[in-house]
Amino acid sequence: MIETSRNTGSPVGIVGGSVAGLFTALLLGRAGRAVKVFEGGEDFDNRTRTLIVTSRMKDVLGGVGKAARVNEIRRFELFTDGRVARFSLRQPDIVIERTRLIRELASAAEASGCEVQLGRRFVSMEERGDGLNIQLERHGGSQSEEVRVGTVVGADGAASRVARAAGWPAQNTVPLVQSIVRLPDDMPSDVTRVWFIPDDTPYFYWLIPHSATRGVVGLIGEDGPATRHVLERFLERKHLEPLEYQAARIPLYSKWIPIRRKLNGGDVYLVGDAAGHVKVSTVGGIVTGLRGAHGVAEAILNGGPGPRLRALRRELDVHLLIRKVIHNFTQAHYSHLVDLLNTRARKELETNTRDEPGRMLWRLCLQQPRFLLFGLRAFLTSGAFPGRRIAA
Repeated sequence: MIETSRNTGSPVGIVGGSVAGLFTALLLGRAGRAVKVFEGGEDFDNRTRTLIVTSRMKDVLGGVGKAARVNEIRRFELFTDGRVARFSLRQPDIVIERTRLIRELASAAEASGCEVQLGRRFVSMEERGDGLNIQLERHGGSQSEEVRVGTVVGADGAASRVARAAGWPAQNTVPLVQSIVRLPDDMPSDVTRVWFIPDDTPYFYWLIPHSATRGVVGLIGEDGPATRHVLERFLERKHLEPLEYQAARIPLYSKWIPIRRKLNGGDVYLVGDAAGHVKVSTVGGIVTGLRGAHGVAEAILNGGPGPRLRALRRELDVHLLIRKVIHNFTQAHYSHLVDLLNTRARKELETNTRDEPGRMLWRLCLQQPRFLLFGLRAFLTSGAFPGRRIAA
């Protein structure tokens, strides 16, 4: 439970105008804390990036985020080696535009009393007995300034400067590359297609419609330039013309990172990609990043981590177990997996979301017991995960 505080004398400094950082600011602002957000760009990140999230995003955000929703997905189609598994969703997934969500969260944070400052690039941090001094660069380094805060939150991405300054180790990352395409004529706008082709990627390809006529095709890879070439070949095979490319580096969760460090003068927290709050099974981080923000706000206001962060840790560890099982799957493994999806098992996929991995796995094994034996065999014969990829 987040308590309301009216102690505005020692502001919280949030570095990075990200989804998770701005949501942290909004929660703290609503609780009465003085908050300053420092974003390095002269404007928020305008790069279009289409993302798919579960309906749980609405539960976490409440009434915020409506302007970011561009489509709803009601069905999934999973393809592997000539096989296909289709299932509907009891609660539709939501397709969002990340840039719209960032701007809506920024407006809501400012309305709650937070101060959002653009064009302030984090340089370093100094410990003082009565606070933490943040050094910032302005206007391409031509000017600098120093700000005193009581708490610092690093929301500046997988290659977080705040994390490095406070002594956290660098994270493993993987490249995400996707392309905007025209939807195939036979493609309904409420269906997402997923292809498992382990010769190309240990993850998967996706085609997500964001309108009646266009969508995004993408994949997670292990090497940046090679990933784009692999995607280009896939687009050629599917007769899809790339209209525009989108790319990012995503942190690869391999263990829980403590989100708090006590320094001489104040506390430093990490949130979102900076904290590695990403589901490594699907490498999706919007909902988990928002939940991490809720947990960090709770910790700041209540004096220490609470149940929200403990629940998030359990969920991320289940996603890690899933990834360890499937990361070295062959085409035959995926074919067998699809064959095991009987009617009752598909009903569980329709009812439980990706943000409920423990419940989903338990229910799947109840409805199709062979999943348990299949998973154990795969886990015992799987190779090492993950490979070492350091954020550039």
